[in-house]
Amino acid sequence: MTIGGHLEELYGLPAFTFSELDGTARLPEPDAVAWRIAAVTYDAENSWVEVFARFCAAVDTTRVRALIVGVWEDAYDSAPSDVIEALVAARDRLPALRAVFLGDIVFEECEISWITQGDVAPLLAGFPGLEEFGVRGGQGLRFPALRHDRLRKLVVETGGLPVEVVRGVGASELPALEHLDLWLGTSWYGADSEVADLEPILSGARLPRLRHLALRNSEIQDEVAAAVASAAVVARLDVLDLSMGTLSDDGAAALLGGQPLTHLKKLDLHHNYIGEALRQRLRETLESAGVEVDLDRDDADWDEDDDGTVHRYVAVGE
Repeated sequence: MTIGGHLEELYGLPAFTFSELDGTARLPEPDAVAWRIAAVTYDAENSWVEVFARFCAAVDTTRVRALIVGVWEDAYDSAPSDVIEALVAARDRLPALRAVFLGDIVFEECEISWITQGDVAPLLAGFPGLEEFGVRGGQGLRFPALRHDRLRKLVVETGGLPVEVVRGVGASELPALEHLDLWLGTSWYGADSEVADLEPILSGARLPRLRHLALRNSEIQDEVAAAVASAAVVARLDVLDLSMGTLSDDGAAALLGGQPLTHLKKLDLHHNYIGEALRQRLRETLESAGVEVDLDRDDADWDEDDDGTVHRYVAVGE
């Protein structure tokens, strides 16, 4: 599966693409939408920074609450350093900004594992009032250990998440974080973390308010599930999401054999490779306790070699 559609909302606000304006369209109220700013992928007449400058001239930015950074020029080859610099330089003009998504880029513009990212720490440091931050693309992505006192939601979408990012998130002080969503990905596209690298997250020591944990799109989903089954953080969760990966009977059995999950509001395991017997056990154990369980196999598919070796795939790779 590839990402074929742009974000439809951010921070509870519908997305509105500024770069599609033809000069005559009526602008929405500045605080009524999540503004998507994008350049043209190829043969761009205006760079992302130039489009952002037009946006700042046309909109009362003091009322803007959410910004979606769409494609920048040559995203497959260039990090969004100029984008981040432009946003940080405009921080005094964006006092109400509470949400940023960096890299709302679909496959027709640049495949997720081709998106070149960089160090996002200056963006988080520049906006201490941010409550939601998301980023798409793992190539060159850096997330060093940091402290942010207001961030409630962090989303990192990749086809392959570098281990240093996993460790950086785990070592960060995020006392307000309620929702953490990491797409771990596959080694084909740069994922090199192991379950041990998730331990600071699974302990929950630095995440006292975490209620929604997603560790998904992983080729080591069974190992992740086994670690989650005994993780201290699980007891305080409302939502546990291990979807989009290669979860099989081994991971499902580990979840059933670990700590009780009946306190959850939702267990999301969609896109999985679980057999019918364990699917039924999960339903009987959890749905009877009021847990919403998503076991949709979605488009999960596999290949089998002549020697019987089975290859399973994550939902989003390239």
